[in-house]
Amino acid sequence: MTLPREPAAPFAAKATAASATAPTTASAASDAASAATAAARDEVFQVETHGIDPIPDDERHGGAKDLFWLWFGSNLTFTYVINGTLAVAFGLSFWAATAVVVLGGLAFFAVSALGLAGIRTGTATLVISRATFGVLGNLPAGLLNWVVGIGYTILNTVVGTFALEALFAELGWHGGDFGRALALVVTLALTFVVAMWGHATVQAAERWMAYVLGAGFALVVLFVVPDADPGAVSGGGFHAWTLALVVMIAGPVSYLPMPSDYTRYLPRTTTLKAITWSGAVGGMLASVVLGVVGVAAATQADMTDPVAGVADLLPGWFQALFLFLVVGGSVTNSILTLYSSSLNLQVLGIPWSRSRGILVSTAVVAAGSLATLFWVDFTESLTSFLSVLLVVFAPWGGVFIADTLMRRCRYDAAALHDMTGGAYWYHRGFHIPGMAALATGVAIAALAAESALWTGPLVAPLGGDFTLVGAVVAGLLYWVLARREPQFRRN
Repeated sequence: MTLPREPAAPFAAKATAASATAPTTASAASDAASAATAAARDEVFQVETHGIDPIPDDERHGGAKDLFWLWFGSNLTFTYVINGTLAVAFGLSFWAATAVVVLGGLAFFAVSALGLAGIRTGTATLVISRATFGVLGNLPAGLLNWVVGIGYTILNTVVGTFALEALFAELGWHGGDFGRALALVVTLALTFVVAMWGHATVQAAERWMAYVLGAGFALVVLFVVPDADPGAVSGGGFHAWTLALVVMIAGPVSYLPMPSDYTRYLPRTTTLKAITWSGAVGGMLASVVLGVVGVAAATQADMTDPVAGVADLLPGWFQALFLFLVVGGSVTNSILTLYSSSLNLQVLGIPWSRSRGILVSTAVVAAGSLATLFWVDFTESLTSFLSVLLVVFAPWGGVFIADTLMRRCRYDAAALHDMTGGAYWYHRGFHIPGMAALATGVAIAALAAESALWTGPLVAPLGGDFTLVGAVVAGLLYWVLARREPQFRRN
């Protein structure tokens, strides 16, 4: 794969040195302009040259329907099956756990709606959030989001590796540690290649894989859900509800810092209604269906090993295909998180191209996956990761959503890329209302969280996990602190 040279940062300077022998005819200038446009065009199987720099109007393409396939394909991941089993493990009945799965899926409406900012500015979500937190105040969120993106990529890569290792065994080869390492290489390579090609290939791959994975998981639903035992588990109470909801909503919340990454190429005429419904239906359909599979499976089998537990409920002839579906689902989800991670590195001001960012992020994912596969307990790592994610990014999402509502997604696109001043420089690079609201929200979320790492002092008196309250408080506090600022009075 040949990597074209691409801008290492937004608004990269173009070479303008004059030459005595340079062509001066209108025809030559036109040819040069056409060549530059062709090089920048977003096409399948060509390495994308844009990073977080704004996408010009003449390079915009696609439609809202593309978002359905993007969010549907990327969320056909076995992680949601695991989440469904956890809801039952917390003590919820079949119907109660199913209700929590549906409630968690509704969060995709917020995720999808946030993509409007990408259409209007042509840039990534974590560039847009500079307006909320300030150019410098946005950097900690950018770093944390890169860590979270890497964490989710590791999570899905590990699930895919376990499934591919099991597929090897199903086909008659037991490779031990070497087989597991080979499964990791194959799973990560599939993710890396698509993410490296970039936006157009990501969109196409998610659509193609959605066809295959959607048909395959539909068969899993037919094999597993009808035999669910609604009476196998009962009770659970309010405490179990709060724990399960936190797990269910963690998936959609993890996407809050990235919807504009995938809408920035859409034409400016694309409407809020179109992107909201297309993206939300896709993400919710995939997450709810697979979550219900997990709930149903947990009422019938031992789900200590979720992949093996579901596999035991399937016909023998379907075993190998099921494992393929798990591998494919892990790859489709990892593609999105790995792609966005490369943009996040540019948000941090690191002067790397998107392609170099992909290489660095992939190396970190490989190291983290190796550690998880060979030296760390996977289940404990998963629950700890989800705990940290929601405590930080639920309040971040609360502030960011409040800001977009107050602005009605209207931004000074040029100022978003001004790293030394401009409309979003505020007080020495920090927007105090945004930073104060975020810090308050994170503190409240941590105090009200019951997680694998800690239990906050508010959990006992409140009777459950109220991590999500941090998002509500953060958003409301931001509105109180920032609503009188001139930038919001103009809107």
